[in-house]
Amino acid sequence: MRDLFARYAVMMDRVSVFIGHGCSVLFFACIIASALEVVMRYGFDSPTTWSTELSMTLCATAWVLAVGYVTERQRHISITMLEILVGERVWHIFRLVQLLASAIAIAVLARAVWGPALKVLARPEYSGTAMNSMQPSYLKVLLLVGCVLYLLQLAANIIRWFQGTEKETAGGH
Repeated sequence: MRDLFARYAVMMDRVSVFIGHGCSVLFFACIIASALEVVMRYGFDSPTTWSTELSMTLCATAWVLAVGYVTERQRHISITMLEILVGERVWHIFRLVQLLASAIAIAVLARAVWGPALKVLARPEYSGTAMNSMQPSYLKVLLLVGCVLYLLQLAANIIRWFQGTEKETAGGH
């Protein structure tokens, strides 16, 4: 059983890294869309109706989907001074508390977005902007997907914690 959990953790790490690297392309696409908007608006006095909404959607997608990658790498914002003050042993316990608190918080968030996500699948919502995209519907479903990916990666990190194979943190421990 221990081997099964270890294989799950490795597989989930790979999925998170793959998605995280893929999300970098979305940030690059956002830069291109924003640069094009600047050229169109100030160079040709003909602003687009879609670039702001597209940029927001691309960045939101990358941010939400990359959460597993950030969690796998343990690159969340951390109070490193506290880590130094309490020492490795206590910090290790704090790390488990943080993982469990994160899992509970994200499970509550997933439960909260479940209904709205299902609702927009049945009846899509539109942005009401000049582009009038389905951005609100897309983002509600995306948030639920991001919650699931985050929970799956948290589970992998918790497995690593209990097996004593947790990766080094950003602070160096």
